[in-house]
Amino acid sequence: MVTLIDRTDTRPRHPEKANRPENEMLRKPDWIRVKAPGSPIYKETQQIVRENGLVTVCEEAGCPNIGECWSKKHATMMIMGEICTRACAFCNVRTGLPTALDPMEPEKVANAVEKLGLAHVVITSVDRDDLPDGGAEHFAQVIRAIRARTPRTTIEILTPDFLRKDGALEIVVAAKPDVFNHNLETVPSKYLKVRPGARYFHSIRLLQRVKELDPSMFTKSGIMVGLGEERNEVLQLMDDLRSADVDFLTIGQYLAPTKKHHPVQRFVTPEEFKSYATVATTKGFLLVSSSPLTRSSHHAGEDFEQLRANRMAKLAHG
Repeated sequence: MVTLIDRTDTRPRHPEKANRPENEMLRKPDWIRVKAPGSPIYKETQQIVRENGLVTVCEEAGCPNIGECWSKKHATMMIMGEICTRACAFCNVRTGLPTALDPMEPEKVANAVEKLGLAHVVITSVDRDDLPDGGAEHFAQVIRAIRARTPRTTIEILTPDFLRKDGALEIVVAAKPDVFNHNLETVPSKYLKVRPGARYFHSIRLLQRVKELDPSMFTKSGIMVGLGEERNEVLQLMDDLRSADVDFLTIGQYLAPTKKHHPVQRFVTPEEFKSYATVATTKGFLLVSSSPLTRSSHHAGEDFEQLRANRMAKLAHG
């Protein structure tokens, strides 16, 4: 979202993965298939994104729900550029040295939110380990710009882990987003191969710290399954998130972007996803979204309304 996307860029998208062996791509089961995008509203959303020179995680991550979401004018904005300083094995976002931040980006985002008429917006970003604060102040500026332009829009942020960026989290929380999301992505035993630049317990602590700074702020985290994790590991992860007082858990099927990315070990059945949802609900999450096509930002607006309603109901019952 820093500059217009250069569609003629011939540099390799994932230079760090170029020499990796190619993995077999498993055939997707029927429950994974989605319709190709192309509705008039989808094209209108695409035009607004292009006109404002924006980057969306919907496109960069190859999200399977883009057709559905963009047909409702729901687009997840990705700020601070389209180049990430990390090289996670599951991710399709370009890796390399990022460009300088665009000081006009907060206004561009706010303008797009207004044009799309969003009641709820999700703002995410690439990792910016090259910046002293990891991009925390830029997140805060984007939040403030949206508040100034469309004060009724509720704001959900999906942040990096701000690893070794002292004071960064405090800057973001002080800007008062409505939902603070940081994804664990997978169970701890898979971090070395799947998310090598991150630290599982740092991410847990980040989410816990949000609640310490602002107990009223909704917190959220998500994981992918099908990476080779064991069921008991997922259940332990749920307990870890609840110990950090996380409100909302999302669980979705991992889909490998290319043969060079981490392979899909298996496709988790819809019944297993339902079972995870049942267990997570009993563990005390205010809301759980668990299905093959669940993604962090999928149905985020509807989910936020449900989160608020569930919290009110819980408070009413003591």
